[in-house]
Amino acid sequence: MSTMDVPSEAESEIPASQPRTRKPAVPGMTWMTLALMTTASVASLRSAPTMAVYGLACVFLYVVPAIVFLMPTALVSAELASGWNGGVYRWVSEGLSKPLGFLAVWCQFAMTIFYYPSLLAYVAGTIAYVIDPSLAGNGVYTAIVIMVLYWTGVWVSSRGTKAVAGLSSLGLIIGTLIPGTVLVVLGFVFLGQGNGSAAPMTAGHLLPQWTGLASLVLIVNNFLSYSGMEMNAVHVSSLKNPAREYPRSMFLAMGLVLLIFILPALAISWVVPADQLSLTAGVMQAFDAFFSYFHIGWLTPVVAVALVAAALGGMLTWLAGPSKGLLLISREEGYLPPFLQKLNKNGIQQNILVTQGVVTTAIALMYALIPDVSSAYWIFSVITTQVYLIVYLLMFAAAIRLRRTRPDHPRGYRAPALVPLCVLGLLASLAALVIGFVPSSQFGGGSVWSYIALVGGGLVVLGLLVPYLFLRLRKPNWRTPAGQDGAAADGGA
Repeated sequence: MSTMDVPSEAESEIPASQPRTRKPAVPGMTWMTLALMTTASVASLRSAPTMAVYGLACVFLYVVPAIVFLMPTALVSAELASGWNGGVYRWVSEGLSKPLGFLAVWCQFAMTIFYYPSLLAYVAGTIAYVIDPSLAGNGVYTAIVIMVLYWTGVWVSSRGTKAVAGLSSLGLIIGTLIPGTVLVVLGFVFLGQGNGSAAPMTAGHLLPQWTGLASLVLIVNNFLSYSGMEMNAVHVSSLKNPAREYPRSMFLAMGLVLLIFILPALAISWVVPADQLSLTAGVMQAFDAFFSYFHIGWLTPVVAVALVAAALGGMLTWLAGPSKGLLLISREEGYLPPFLQKLNKNGIQQNILVTQGVVTTAIALMYALIPDVSSAYWIFSVITTQVYLIVYLLMFAAAIRLRRTRPDHPRGYRAPALVPLCVLGLLASLAALVIGFVPSSQFGGGSVWSYIALVGGGLVVLGLLVPYLFLRLRKPNWRTPAGQDGAAADGGA
């Protein structure tokens, strides 16, 4: 999610009859500006340790999903955004049905329930390098940090602080671009001084070692790294020549994103042996190793603070985004019970955030129960991916149907070979969904059936069963007309 740092798509999940509150397209935008905006929405250092374990093979593991998933997502979502306002909910509702539109926006919201624990586990591992590096692998410590930071975020968000939105953009610079550049430069200097790489860098290691289906799971995890390319598709109509400039913009963004993902992962693999690498604290392990080598260890806590600030800024912006989109749609269509639709005095959907926090707390406790923090981190990353893939399956299916049933509907951009692109995206997403049930080496020596139960349970219960129950049990009086907004806000928790 990477993508998870800028919730512009979530902000746009608003029914057509509601006032437009999402950001309007930037007038006269250049294709270069759009490319940089998209890069900012997707790029992150958080996934680097996961792929650094595989050394030079991380290039392959990033490039394959970029071709079969990233490119179809970017081009198809551009056509949908240029024809229909309202984001994924509107696209799927128009193309398939309103209940499936609700399923799409629900999954977009639900995946954050697993995203927050994995993001905050990364934060906990980073903070550990300021306090005591040995804490990075301590499950109880990780669980405590997750709970404290999440509930603090809920408290801040419930105050309706407008300044929170700016933290995400600032986070890209101080928590991704600057640290990422420093990490890569230090890595090249380290190798340039004659030091050997901890991971083999020969052509024979360009492909990951084949261990059966478990090898394919590595590619699956990278699907989530790329999710979010659809966020800025709403700006396609701002380009002077969308048909020519949008593909150019997306290919540039794809190249920049690949560089930001691949180079830091390689730099980590040069200095930290794979068998010593933590999936939650790997970035700090690499910085600590480089800073110690160059005798500038005092910079370790400085970088840690920058990474933590960026991650927390992303979390705060995402706390308000997806839940707000879900709230607006549910009030119009009556998808959620009145308790979850109520607003507090600041107009914030506090009841949704608190309910989500109860589930997040339960998930955080699993870090204390699962002996290996890296295994827990991997499990929750996979569940997050599984739930979010449902959104893309519905999006690609809706795009095919809309092109066939409403071919004359005005579109500012038409994706070339849309049906083959959608089929490629559907097959890749479906394959990723299935392969996600196969444990990789990251899971350690745990039970295969326990892994399948955890991943399958998270996907079925949160991604399918809960939205089905909401749809099945909803009542006409769950709808909240726009005129009752003030009353609902007054009665909120």
